[in-house]
Amino acid sequence: MNCGGRSPATIRCKYCSACLTVTPGERAIQCAQCCGVTRIRRSMRLPLTALPRPAAPAAAFPCTRGKKRAVLIGITYAGMRRGCGELRGPINDVKCMRQLLCQRFGFPSDCIIMLTDDQKDPFRLPTKDNIRMAMQWLVQGCSYGDSLVFHFSGLGAQVPDEDCDEADGYDEAICPMDSFQKGPILDDEINEAIVRPLVHGAKLHAVVDACHSATVLDLPFFCHMSRSGNWQWEDHRPPSGACKGTSGGQAVLISGYSDGKSKFSMTPEAYASVGAMTHSFIKAVECEPCGVTYGRLLTSMKAIMTNGGGSCNLQGPVGAPVRKVANFSGVQEPNLSSSEMFDIYRKPFAL
Repeated sequence: MNCGGRSPATIRCKYCSACLTVTPGERAIQCAQCCGVTRIRRSMRLPLTALPRPAAPAAAFPCTRGKKRAVLIGITYAGMRRGCGELRGPINDVKCMRQLLCQRFGFPSDCIIMLTDDQKDPFRLPTKDNIRMAMQWLVQGCSYGDSLVFHFSGLGAQVPDEDCDEADGYDEAICPMDSFQKGPILDDEINEAIVRPLVHGAKLHAVVDACHSATVLDLPFFCHMSRSGNWQWEDHRPPSGACKGTSGGQAVLISGYSDGKSKFSMTPEAYASVGAMTHSFIKAVECEPCGVTYGRLLTSMKAIMTNGGGSCNLQGPVGAPVRKVANFSGVQEPNLSSSEMFDIYRKPFAL
């Protein structure tokens, strides 16, 4: 489509009809006016194989290859969304998550990459290229005994599926800080980048605090709370038969459910805040004993979301100054998806 006859590399936003510039090779683009995501027709994009992925400079990411590694991403989108305020909480989410990983689970600080949009280093900004490079760094050379963590706090999106591998007909996505120029990162790509490379004995835990994030890793099995109050599994393997599992390792996603009706809360500038999903995860880990099962952890997270209100009471020098919980993702209760089913009431949670 040629909006106004000026350039062939433009399309109309599906939701507000704004004219969007297409970045060659990308499969979707986000509108800066309405934040809606529009799928780019195949005929208007270059084959992905024709576009080399960026390579990180030698000094961009740590050379340390510890057995415990993490990528933590927090995006406020300050000044990026027309007519919309920035998100309150994502940067604090990343700081609190880093403290949890280092102090509770023994992650070396030099094996944690933090991408936030307040950084001065251009390779630490959560752009689409930097997130792709960070995901590659996280799983590169993974081996038996590796414990990897991927945390994202920001905006999520849904895009109509074109590969027939989504039961609900939509791909989920995370939105980098330049999503309005380069488009979101779809769940298909996230799965290929950090799930498929996991070898036997390697495990990945992802915690995603964003709207439309319930299945953003495209994992084949989904666990949620039933009407009877028990956590139960559903088979979400793609109707197309596409393989969405690992190469022998295990991937687990802890994310949130929203019915689309809850209101996103915005916190006043004067208050430091943390995202509701991240807050419930960290608080549940802090409150529960070591060796807590996945089922107990999820139940504790749900109770914190339901009863915690808007007050934050995290521990430590990073969490203590945070006073408010901002539910910018609209999450109502946690859920879990995995590359394999397991007994969540027996298997202990450990990073």
